[in-house]
Formats: sequence, structure tokens, C-alpha cells
Amino acid sequence: MSLQECIQIALGQRPAALAIQHVRVFHLATGEWEEDTDIALDSQGRIAAVGRGYDGVEVVPGKGLVAVPGFIDAHMHLESSLMTPRNYERMVTAYGVTTAVCDLHELANVVGEAAFDYCLQASQAMAMSLLVRISPCVPATPLETSGFTVDAQCLRRWRERHPELGLGELMNVPGVLNRDGELMAKVEGASFLDGHCPMVTGRALNAYLATGVRNDHESSTLEEAREKLRRGLQVLIREGSAARNLEALLPLMTLENSMRLGFCTDDRNPLDMEEEGHLDAMVRRAIRAGIPPLVAYRVASYSAAQGLGLTDRGLIAPGMRGDILLLSDWKECRLERVFVAGVPRERLFQKGREDAFPSEEPFLHTVKCRPMTPEDFPLPPRDGRLHPVIGVLDGSLLTERLSLPADAPGVLPVAVVERHGKNGNVGRGLVRGFALKAGALASSVGHDSHNLCVVGTSPQAMAEAANALRESQGGFVAVRPDGTRVLLPLPVGGLMSQEEGPVLADRLRELHQAARELGCPLHAPFLQLAFVPLAVIPHLKLTDRGLVDVDAFRLLSPGEC
Repeated sequence: MSLQECIQIALGQRPAALAIQHVRVFHLATGEWEEDTDIALDSQGRIAAVGRGYDGVEVVPGKGLVAVPGFIDAHMHLESSLMTPRNYERMVTAYGVTTAVCDLHELANVVGEAAFDYCLQASQAMAMSLLVRISPCVPATPLETSGFTVDAQCLRRWRERHPELGLGELMNVPGVLNRDGELMAKVEGASFLDGHCPMVTGRALNAYLATGVRNDHESSTLEEAREKLRRGLQVLIREGSAARNLEALLPLMTLENSMRLGFCTDDRNPLDMEEEGHLDAMVRRAIRAGIPPLVAYRVASYSAAQGLGLTDRGLIAPGMRGDILLLSDWKECRLERVFVAGVPRERLFQKGREDAFPSEEPFLHTVKCRPMTPEDFPLPPRDGRLHPVIGVLDGSLLTERLSLPADAPGVLPVAVVERHGKNGNVGRGLVRGFALKAGALASSVGHDSHNLCVVGTSPQAMAEAANALRESQGGFVAVRPDGTRVLLPLPVGGLMSQEEGPVLADRLRELHQAARELGCPLHAPFLQLAFVPLAVIPHLKLTDRGLVDVDAFRLLSPGEC
């Protein structure tokens, strides 16, 4: 019935289910503006026609507004939004995001393939498109302890059941280069494969791309991104909470390159969404920086869709999904109304709809480490001897490998505590960049195996911070010198909260203020802490098994500098 209805609407033989009238359409295929036109949609939320003279059962006045396609977040982790699917949808659609590609390897590292079931069920209850990727790297490396392992047999089972699902980011670059048999079995024959290859170049890049990887979101420099474009990758320009690459990659955004680019957030929290925006903020900043509007809006929707193989969205055109944004100011990307599959956003969150979402109950008790004591966090001797030190860089996932004495200015002890109840490991090291003068910070978000991460000025404060997260079953915490705590519980897998985005934004604002009072200057201190264990991003990291030389992909020996 839908196709027949669509054709009848297009021919003017019946009214549209919804008609947006007298709007100005920005056509991203050609860069042309179509003035004073109508957009007619059928009852299934599909665009039936664009042109003048269309009426509808429901009419939306569009005079003075500009219509563009809904935005596509081409790579993100739901868990890093700190929100469950229902609350994520409520928040990001307000910023014009109508499609998001979700790699669920964070939760999968904690609870295994149950994470995939959960997200697939949730995606079916959502009005926006949440496209689930099955994660091939759980865990990301053999240099850490995860809660679960997703092996090739498990992936094969999932691909048989859901052949339409692509694979998430292929993070184990050394595994590819060494032709690891298990990893090869995971990726061979994948319908779609997302990439993750920070600072990989030359022959190594060629070899990595032989797997069939289609895109990459880890470019931090212009030359890195340009080489990846030349090798056929779609480059996803990332602007998250911890990693911010838009400014560095703005020169890449030319008309010639525009169809090989996309925007993504990867990891973006509710506070940054509330204060800065989402993909709308990336469009706005790009245009302010002199990027042609056609390029900015293409990258946010049409080119992202093309690179992802989504042929039913990204344009205001017949046959396309009715994801439509109405803007009062296209230069500033100021949204007035959002339509998701033809439904006004304000109607999406009616009472009773949430009953279709899966329960988070199975994921509420996942922090299983023992109670920690100050003796678990000994301070290294301050004898002038040099130690390997992780240099945290604000706004980047890359870290420096420094060689400094333990009492050098700004150097603090950091630890990663295995929290899945498997072996009780505690990895210990030193870090510079958090600049705490007192107290401690801790996070149960610790990419990618999500062990507890703790940085502090004393063993006592570090133990108190770790135990606060054990008691709350996950979250972020700042411990003051007097022992008082500012805590944001994240009980769902130790990664997410069941609170709505604005509530989480307020709690994060309070936490960030507490971190600043302790001396931390970082924009997103808890997410920066969460990336200290990420052993697939150069150069020096710390897991529960110890310090990792990411460039050599090995654990450092005790005493090695």
C-alpha cells in the first residue's frame, strides 16, 4: 500500500499524510536552492514528492524556513553518551540527529553478546535509526582483562542470524598485520567493516585496508587524513568530548573531498551536548570557519549516508526517508523543527512508548572487584630515578610517552583495577596532565575493557575513590581531601545511567567543577581518565596488566623506562 500511496501523492491524486509547504529546500546533490516549494510525505514517513502545489491531511507551514536532511552520526558508542537508548534518542534528536551508527563494544566487553541483543531490541523501539554494529574486537587487545570475549564462532553465529549487520571498528591493527587467524576469521566476508587505524601509514595502512575496512574516525592530523582519503577510506571527522579533531581537519572539507567525508562524535557526553550541541555544532563551526555550506551539510548527512551504504536518506527527494530538519538560520544551523521518519519530534515521546524498550536489569551488578585499601596504591620512591610517564593531552586520545622522576611537577600515580571479578589485577603507573593538587578521581568507564581507572595524590584518596565506585556499581567520582565525594552513578554495566540527559548534564557539571577545585584543568577529566587504558591508541597506556607500549604493542617490563 505504501508504494501505491506514494505514487498517488506524487501525482497529486491524493493528499499527502504530511505536507511541509512553502519551504526553501537546500539540495545537497547539486548545491541548488529550491524556493517556495512543498515536501509531501506518505503515511509511512517517506518523502513522496518535492515541488509546488502539494496539500496534506496535516500541513506544516514552512515559509521562512530552510529544509535539509536529518544528520547522521557515522560512528558513536551509545555507552559513551552515558544514556540508555530511550534517553539518547530523546536528547540527540533535539540536535537534528536522525541516524546514528552504534558500535556496542563497550557494553559487550562487560556483559558479552547480551549487549548486542539489548541494543537490537532497543533500536526496533526507536523512531530514529540506530544502526547496530557487531563488535569484532572484544576485547580490543590481549593486553588487558575484559569481562567477556566475543570470538569468531560467536560473530559467525550473529552474522548468520543478522546478515544485514556490519562489523564495528577493527581496532586490533597489529592482529591484522600479523594475520592473526582468529581475527581473520572474524572479518572475512563482513558485509561492512568500520575502521580504527590511528597514525597507521604507508605499507601498514595498505595491509590494514586489505581487510575491506570502509572508513576511519581516528585521523588527528591533516596529512594522516589525506593519506587515508587517497587510499579510498571515507574519513569520519570526529568531535567528541575527549577527542576533538574538527579544527585540525577543517582544510580537508573541500567540495572535491566532500563526498568521501562524514561527521561523527565517537564519544560525546550530555554536558557537551547541552552546552555546545552535537552535529549541528560541527556544521555551525565549519561554516563560521569559511567551509562552503554545501560541504558542511553534505558531510553531516548525504556523504555520510553514501559512505555507509544508506541509499534511502541524506537528501530531500522522493523515495527518501522523511528525516527532515527545518532551520530558521541555515548559516548558524539553528533548528526550528525536526521530523523523524515523517513524525514531528515532539510526538515521539508519548507515554507508553517506552514499554517497548528492553530492560537494563541484567546489567546492574557488574563491578565485582574486592574492597580496595591504600596498600593497593603504593607511591613510587621519589629517588630521582626516571619512570615511564603517560602524558595526557587535553582534547586528544593520543598520549605522550615521557621519561620523568616520580616527583616531577604534575606527575601523579594512576592505577587500573580489574573489576570483572576474574583475577584482581591492579596495574600501576604514573601520569601527567591531570594536575591534581589534592584528592582523587576515578571512573568505571575505562576503554575498552572497562576496568576501574583511578588517579590521585595519595593512596588513601585513591582507595576511597575506587571503593565509592564499587559501592555505586559504577560511575564517576571525585574525592575531596576531607573525604567527601561528588559521585555520578552509572549502574548500567558501570557505563550508563537510566537518568535523562539534562539530569546527567547537571551531575557532570557538578563533577567537573569538583575536579577543577582539585586542580584538574582538563575539559572532560573523567573521559580523559577513561582513555588512559585504551591500548590501541598511541603511545603509552596503562591496563590492569601494566604499562603498554602501544607502538610496539607490548607490556613494559618492570623497571623499563
